[in-house]
Amino acid sequence: MSEQHKATTHFGYKTVGADEKEQMVASVFHSVAAKYDVMNDLMSFGIHRLWKRFTIDCSGVRKGQKVLDLAGGTGDLTAKFARIVGESGQVVLADINDSMLKVGRDKLRNMGLGNNIAYVQANAEQLPFPDNHFDLITIAFGLRNVTDKDKALASMQRVLKPGGRLLVLEFSKPQHEIMNKLYDFYSFNILPKMGALVAQDSDSYQYLAESIRMHPDQETLKAMMEQAGLEQVEYFNLTDGIVALHRGFKF
Repeated sequence: MSEQHKATTHFGYKTVGADEKEQMVASVFHSVAAKYDVMNDLMSFGIHRLWKRFTIDCSGVRKGQKVLDLAGGTGDLTAKFARIVGESGQVVLADINDSMLKVGRDKLRNMGLGNNIAYVQANAEQLPFPDNHFDLITIAFGLRNVTDKDKALASMQRVLKPGGRLLVLEFSKPQHEIMNKLYDFYSFNILPKMGALVAQDSDSYQYLAESIRMHPDQETLKAMMEQAGLEQVEYFNLTDGIVALHRGFKF
């Protein structure tokens, strides 16, 4: 492919080659992995735990089921699902980033979990699982980092069982202007400083703030999920839409 026709995508506010983004995102998460949990609590004032609890409540997951926690990072959702599905079920913690996977695996083992958990390094765009395999797929705060989101959603739809559901928890668009302004100020003035102070890395947190702004809004993501073949797609705005949970079914 000639240089002028080279596929491009967004890395935060920058335009980069589509083939470069994956490595650039990888370097961000290699950098933040060790401090990821601490920063999540600080950045969200602990509210991320409530967002994840709501996701669990919407999952409908039951004993004996198969769950894929995609871009599962340090395993917060995996830990909850592993307890719900029990020994007769299975949870796959999948992440494209091996640093994040290692942190997640160590954390879950320290919690005494692991017998029903598998760890897979996987790209969301090309999931290495059979068709119609999982009862539930969750992707929490990971979709915005994927280069080709449509391809990833289609891949998730493929590996869902008929009757299964996909839950996408992701930063989205605040519903009210005053919240939008406060959120912008916080994201671009305070967040990178917090990253510099706690994780010695302001650039990665600047990227994370920018990547949130470039992510599709609630209605756009709903349409993308429907385009991928998911049905009865709906979304729930959390904290005024700073975060939204999208849910879709495969029939």
